Amino acid sequence: MRVFVLNGPNLNLLGTRKPEIYGTTTLADIEQQMRHRAEQLGIAMDFMQSNHEGSLIDAIHNAKGNYQYLIINAGAYTHYSYAIRDAIESVEIPAIEIHLSNIHAREAFRHDSVLAPVCVGQICGFGVKSYLLALQYVAEMEN
Repeated sequence: MRVFVLNGPNLNLLGTRKPEIYGTTTLADIEQQMRHRAEQLGIAMDFMQSNHEGSLIDAIHNAKGNYQYLIINAGAYTHYSYAIRDAIESVEIPAIEIHLSNIHAREAFRHDSVLAPVCVGQICGFGVKSYLLALQYVAEMEN
């Protein structure tokens, strides 16, 4: 089984950007933790980050036929990118939306996700564990 982990804008700044909200773990640290856990679970995983909406959409399109699951932290695009929403819906790959912080306990504009209706679920508020919980879900769904 193959999983594609896709990260959106500003996540490349993890570790230094608002550590009081996002913590001090870097995106490279998250990738390393996920690769370790994926290996334990017998899951092949690819990991990508882009600050560009079109690059994220192209990556989602290219995932069709290559991955069984998509794990996506779309960052701010979560709240307004109908293009990313449509891309997820179009490829028909089960997607799990994740966030490090609890988006429902933050600014009002972060409470709404345009991606949630086309995802199998949303995991938020658990820091790095949000990513690992998504991997665990994938492993359990495949067994």
